[in-house]
Amino acid sequence: MAEPTREELLARIAELEKQGGTRAKGSLEFRVGEKGGVSVYGLGRFPVTLYYEQWIRLLDRAEDLRSFLEENKSRLKLKPKE
Repeated sequence: MAEPTREELLARIAELEKQGGTRAKGSLEFRVGEKGGVSVYGLGRFPVTLYYEQWIRLLDRAEDLRSFLEENKSRLKLKPKE
C-alpha cells in the first residue's frame, strides 16, 4: 500500500478536525454503519452499535432497565458529580 502524500494527510486532518468540532461535549450522535447497524456516539470511548431489531427490543424494555438500574445502584460504579 502506497504512503499518502503530505497533501492527502493535511486534507484528512482538516476533515477530522471539522468532524470533531461539530459535536458538543456530552451530546449524543447517531449514525448508520455500512452493515446497517445504528451506532450511538458520545456515551463512552467507543460507539454502541446495535441493529434495528435490537434497538426496538431494548427500547421496549426501557422501564425495566431503569428499574433494574435503580434497584442495583449501590452495586454500580458511578462517576462522581462535578
